[in-house]
Amino acid sequence: MAKEKGKDKTPGRKLIAQHKKARHDYHILDTYECGLVLTGTEVKSLRQGRASLVDGFVQIDGHEAWLHNVHIPEYAQGTWTNHSARRKRKLLMHRVEIDKLDAKSQESGHTIVPLALYFKEGRVKVEIALAKGKKEFDKRQTLREQQDRRETDRAISAARRRQRA
Repeated sequence: MAKEKGKDKTPGRKLIAQHKKARHDYHILDTYECGLVLTGTEVKSLRQGRASLVDGFVQIDGHEAWLHNVHIPEYAQGTWTNHSARRKRKLLMHRVEIDKLDAKSQESGHTIVPLALYFKEGRVKVEIALAKGKKEFDKRQTLREQQDRRETDRAISAARRRQRA
């Protein structure tokens, strides 16, 4: 069965945008699911599947979490009520989670990055992660491990095919 475009593995979850390079650039330590405070035109633009998380990051100011630099383009049919594309957006999280994230992100080399933006039961959610930046050799090591894993999987499947024939 073919995978539907925009669908995720989790039922009731429709993926809008994903930051794939974050898993390459950072060690993901912990993930959180948050709600977003959005305007109507932002939601309509997201329903069209248009967003970019590439430059996004989370900053905590005065016990509030804010999502910066996430690009949600203006809604085409919007009028004077349209939103600005890169405005900062408030994240909806529990105070305990925000305080824990704030304490951990103060440590050297830690940051909070968005991983995915999706609809869950009609509401827009963002998956954020506490992450630590990888060094260049870590990135090469990760790529090497993925390549080795792929080669072993190919060799095993080829051996199984020969065995069946």
